[in-house]
Amino acid sequence: MKVVKFGGSSLSSGEQVKKVLQIVVSDIERKIVVVSAPGKRFASDTKVTDLLIQLGEYFLQEKDVSELFGKIIERYESLAEELHLSSNIVNRIRKDLLCLLERDRSNPERYLEAIKASGEDNNAKLIAAYFRNEGIEAHYINPKDAGLLVTDEYGNAQVLPHSYENLSNLRHQPGILVFPGFFGYTEKGEVATFSRSGSDITGSILAHAVNASMYENFTDVDGVFSVNPHIVSNPKGIRELTYREMRELSYAGFSVFHDEALIPAFRAGIPVNVKNTNNPLAPGTLIVNKRTNQNGPVVGIASDNGFCSIYVSKYLMNREIGFGSRLLGIIEENGLSYEHTPSGIDDISIILRQNQLTSNIEEEVINRIKTELNADEVIVEHDLALIMVVGEGMRHNVGTTARASSALAKVGVNIEMINQGSSEVSMMFGVKEADERKAVQALYEEFFVTVPV
Repeated sequence: MKVVKFGGSSLSSGEQVKKVLQIVVSDIERKIVVVSAPGKRFASDTKVTDLLIQLGEYFLQEKDVSELFGKIIERYESLAEELHLSSNIVNRIRKDLLCLLERDRSNPERYLEAIKASGEDNNAKLIAAYFRNEGIEAHYINPKDAGLLVTDEYGNAQVLPHSYENLSNLRHQPGILVFPGFFGYTEKGEVATFSRSGSDITGSILAHAVNASMYENFTDVDGVFSVNPHIVSNPKGIRELTYREMRELSYAGFSVFHDEALIPAFRAGIPVNVKNTNNPLAPGTLIVNKRTNQNGPVVGIASDNGFCSIYVSKYLMNREIGFGSRLLGIIEENGLSYEHTPSGIDDISIILRQNQLTSNIEEEVINRIKTELNADEVIVEHDLALIMVVGEGMRHNVGTTARASSALAKVGVNIEMINQGSSEVSMMFGVKEADERKAVQALYEEFFVTVPV
């Protein structure tokens, strides 16, 4: 049995949905189909989820929502018309959305969750209706009825352990099961969504629950590339990589998966295949526990910007018991979360997202570090980009760090900091944001184009 997830771009129009049907019926193992809300049909289009968020916010503010409501219903009407469906399904969607708008608004966050999740929910109903209209046994599955229970962390829900047993019963249901992604239900019966890109998380949870042989994730690219194609033209694709490599790359800026999306599948040891709805015969990228395909020491390079560092220096810091915990305590007490902590004998840097550090908080943190920790020097460095070089093969190759450093030096990129992950699967380089693209291109040339002597 395979669980198959289709993203918003794969469901944006009737033409795309027809491709989805052909993909699903071409393999009898494809039993559970997870769907996103309709995505963009063209570059200037708006995702249905974004329209729904705006609709809910307008309604809470008692603004006129007639135009927004009409735009959302028009998207489903367009799909139904292209797929030759009767008006019944659109009437059902219209009625559902009207009911959601009239719900209790005493808790705005909870209210918005249900409206936001309706994009996936109503699209699942439409896709199931289309499959049935084409003579295929298909059933819309309500996450509440199926037992997908989650924590009440709105916008960042986590699956509850007993959900897996509940959802395992889906194995025994007949026909193709169309399941809406992105949300579950709290134990009090309220809708709670996963983080954005949460449909990937739903697919991963279901794959785990039914012990699928494969979790196929269909999107609009042929697979995962070794580097961002917006930075490097025609980069090499990755045929196979491990969960650990994928998580490192996702965390560092790869947009194919949310960095938490694959955890349920990973824990169950289920392989994930990233494939293209528009080119389904392409092999895609296989994500596995352990890969046999050795692509060299580096499998991918990712980058992200918007970081800053707090550099702290104090002579004999290494002998001062509790210095690190007190430093991180100051960070925590100011409501900051950090990404990395490269350190030396007498110094340490705290890397964090720059948007957390307002001028007032920055001044407070600097003063407390100087007064409470008696630091010799505290410097805040703004506008940094982090570049992550990832590959299981680095553990067994000598000189990878030297090659990376040399490649950056050749193009005049100064390394502000460097940190080797304890797993030895990744290396992090901090550079100025202005040098990000140049640095990524240089590293790609070094590890994927240049043949080492």
